[in-house]
Amino acid sequence: MISHAINIHSLCVSQNHSGMRLDLFLSNQIDQLSRTYLKNIIEEGLVKVSDVTVIEPDFRVKLGQLVEVTVPAPKPVEHRAQNIELKIYYEDDDVLVVEKQAGLVVHPSPGHPDSTLVNALISHCGSSLSGIGGVSRPGIVHRLDKDTSGLMIVAKNDKSHQFLARQFSEHSMERAYLAVVWGIVSPSKGKISGNIGRSSRNRKKMAVVKKNGKRAITNYKLVKKLEKCASLIECRLSTGRTHQIRVHMADLGFPIVSDAIYGRKKNNPAKKEFEKFYKRAAEISRQALHAYLIGFEHPRTRQKMIFKSDLPLDMKKLIG
Repeated sequence: MISHAINIHSLCVSQNHSGMRLDLFLSNQIDQLSRTYLKNIIEEGLVKVSDVTVIEPDFRVKLGQLVEVTVPAPKPVEHRAQNIELKIYYEDDDVLVVEKQAGLVVHPSPGHPDSTLVNALISHCGSSLSGIGGVSRPGIVHRLDKDTSGLMIVAKNDKSHQFLARQFSEHSMERAYLAVVWGIVSPSKGKISGNIGRSSRNRKKMAVVKKNGKRAITNYKLVKKLEKCASLIECRLSTGRTHQIRVHMADLGFPIVSDAIYGRKKNNPAKKEFEKFYKRAAEISRQALHAYLIGFEHPRTRQKMIFKSDLPLDMKKLIG
């Protein structure tokens, strides 16, 4: 068992969460840690309920109980450095702002042991990168899906990581995306606030759910109509849930173009006038989603920093 802790969370069970599994309760309350990781630390004996250590993830919490979670220190980084090209927008001793290309996985996992953004960062920054929550994801404060391109902020030391992770969990970090979706969005701007959780039909997918989901808010607006059959939209996140924009826009009836999980199953034009756009849509090999803006308070200077990036070539071609 790891003895040194980097953080302790004290949580009180509310009426809405009474009767919930312990691991699910914790994943609803601690955004930056996965349910799998929380299940592991429960089994490690690092969680107490009303001052009693509980090692069963399926323990049912009750109204008014105090849950104390001890998050262990990060494990040493063991991933190898790989010389993968990085597009760097900004770098100093504390932070790094990079643009992740579509197709690049952020961190190693059983299905992707290397050739990730983390491997590239280790090569560029060396051993100074920080970890989080006991998991070997050095420097990573937030994530982008494999096939989503765009800007990411990376912490180069532990103090910066904790400061930036707090901004992320408090939803004070500014993030905006550009997406191409099917249909002409109506109304032209709006706020989507459906909770997001695992789909009951397919556990590999996320969905807007009525029970046990996490609060999720996406603000969108129409930027440009595309040949009467699609829209370029901007989305700004008030929360950061898995697949949030993809799930919210699909639920609203405007799925992202070329989204293999939440998009349209058939892409045949309903009218001949749409054929040109549909041909361009068939050529893009990933969801048309790009994180074009990120804004944050610098961990050392406390200055507000905002960065923007252009749309990648495949999305420019799609828009026409």
